[in-house]
Amino acid sequence: MQANLVRIRSLTLILGVAGTVAVLLIRGPREAAGFLAGAAFSLISLRSWIRLTEAAAGRSSTPSARTYGLFLALRYVFLAVGLYVIVRVLGITPVATIVGLLVSFAAVILGLLYESVISK
Repeated sequence: MQANLVRIRSLTLILGVAGTVAVLLIRGPREAAGFLAGAAFSLISLRSWIRLTEAAAGRSSTPSARTYGLFLALRYVFLAVGLYVIVRVLGITPVATIVGLLVSFAAVILGLLYESVISK
């Protein structure tokens, strides 16, 4: 199970960097910054889910599951504030940021596909 989590984190980083470079080449630096911001938030969110699961299972000596649960509840507030800043202050279209938010989802799907191919 731990190897899967390491693989998913690595895939998230790889997809975030590759996506940022692709968006930079195709759409320019502003859109790439939006994608990178979304990918970074996606990685933070993924890490929080993993740590919440470890804390709930009692495998973590770090702060309690309640602390991570609170962060997970507040992450939507952080996301809303971040999107507001990206769209209003920086002038970046939200599409790139929203697509960046899907990076960890894509990493999980790729991790599942990898496991299904390897296990056969």
